[in-house]
Amino acid sequence: MYDRYSRQILFKQIGAKGQAEIRKKHVLILGVGALGTHTAEMLVRAGVGKITLIDRDYVEMSNLQRQHLFTEEDAQKKWPKAEAAKIRLQKVNHEVEIEAIVGHADATMLESLIANIDLLMDGTDNFEARFLLNDLAQKYHIPYLFGSCVGSFGMVFTIIPGVTPCLQCLLKRLPLQGQTCDTVGIIEPTVQMVTAHQGAEALKILSGNMETIRKSYVSFDLWDNEYVSLKADALKDSGCPSCGLEATYPYLQAETGLKVAVLCGRDTVQIRPTSTKPLPLEPLTKRWRSAGLEVGGNPFLVSVVLEGKRVVFFQDGRALIHGTNHVDQARKIYHSLIG
Repeated sequence: MYDRYSRQILFKQIGAKGQAEIRKKHVLILGVGALGTHTAEMLVRAGVGKITLIDRDYVEMSNLQRQHLFTEEDAQKKWPKAEAAKIRLQKVNHEVEIEAIVGHADATMLESLIANIDLLMDGTDNFEARFLLNDLAQKYHIPYLFGSCVGSFGMVFTIIPGVTPCLQCLLKRLPLQGQTCDTVGIIEPTVQMVTAHQGAEALKILSGNMETIRKSYVSFDLWDNEYVSLKADALKDSGCPSCGLEATYPYLQAETGLKVAVLCGRDTVQIRPTSTKPLPLEPLTKRWRSAGLEVGGNPFLVSVVLEGKRVVFFQDGRALIHGTNHVDQARKIYHSLIG
């Protein structure tokens, strides 16, 4: 073990004791895209005991620009991301146990896996999944590393249940801004910066150095040379439904989250968020048009074409994805446009 991890052991803040602790730990990574592949490889090389990877998608050519672990062959074969990552990671370090799950992660699935998980890591591309992870972390008292990136902008926050504010405290509501990698793009250094923060915090937590975790919310814009670190302690809300005194963990409840249904005989999937706030159609339309997408509509709805599928958004947030009866594909397209 010393030969393989010698340089990490020589880092006195980890040492042999910390390395032994890392070897015992089990990390769950939700989402095996840009963030997930980077952090998974880092943890495997660092010698973590076990990693569970969850992703519902397959590899595409557009992923290769920023998603480590994947090859052109993976994209040509449309190999599931979780399985493709597992194959590569096992070649990097055969000592690490890697579990790959191909499927949509909902509350039922995640709660069935939560036993013996030491750390939850964010590799997702939408806030529906992030709030689900956040509630899972709070209910089972497991650290959660939040991370997000788009364009040249990134943000990270280390969430320790009972100590720091949770994601609900920080964001209060699901941000529907329409800024996604599919609409404004992303550059590789943004991913690396987010995962550098996530990776450092993961090593602190897994090696038992909890006193050194970052307690501030960090955001940055690499292109415009901006970096902000905000002390977050004051944002903790005692009335928060996820981490407050009377927490109900709303995103773990069956009625919370997107409602997805295949419309009989129409080759269409309807997606309906539980949020009742109006969808900001005007700014979304501007962003989609600036991304070169085909957009039309009227005062009541907006129609946009992505990946050959026509998506109709209504002011109440409901969407119809025409041209498919596959729920996972519909979810992917929806999140590509909304975030």
